[in-house]
Amino acid sequence: MSTYAPAPAASAARTRVLDAATRLFYAEGIHTVGVDRIVTEAGVTRATFYRHFPGKEDLVRSYVQEWDARIRAEAAAGLAELTPREFLPVLVARLGQEMCGPGFRGCPFINAAAEYPDPQDPVALAIAEHRRWFRGLVVRLLEEAGVPEPSARADLLMLLRDGAMVGAALGDPAGVARSLERAVRELVSGADRT
Repeated sequence: MSTYAPAPAASAARTRVLDAATRLFYAEGIHTVGVDRIVTEAGVTRATFYRHFPGKEDLVRSYVQEWDARIRAEAAAGLAELTPREFLPVLVARLGQEMCGPGFRGCPFINAAAEYPDPQDPVALAIAEHRRWFRGLVVRLLEEAGVPEPSARADLLMLLRDGAMVGAALGDPAGVARSLERAVRELVSGADRT
């Protein structure tokens, strides 16, 4: 059963709160940023905040789901224009661009998971749902591209992706992006030789 639920229709105030939270949570960490700071940055009252988010944890879950929705939309747009075999290197290149972008602090899902280690927490469940979807996307791309052992190779690609996101945040993002592209290319092209 999926725990992914689309966000409710956004009011301008809700959007401002979520935008402020996204910027602050990603740049500074979730637990270090309080509701008062988000309210101030978003230019809303506490009553408005609580009307849209019953508590900070609801906002954090929405933050994770918003990242998820953006990535799903980007993948859907890419797959509408490219074949799975064409899209996989584009996906990897997109990860490299993200890693080399200004203000990159690592994967927002990995960062949030570090702050929400209880696997039954609603935030952790939202993170797990995103990862299930993303792995499923990778399996689908590999299957449709005719790569053998798509499930096992998807597991390897997920490890490569996770390691690259952490490694890039720790230093030399351009080098990590190049290594990720090379590793994925070898993993997929090596499948052609099996």
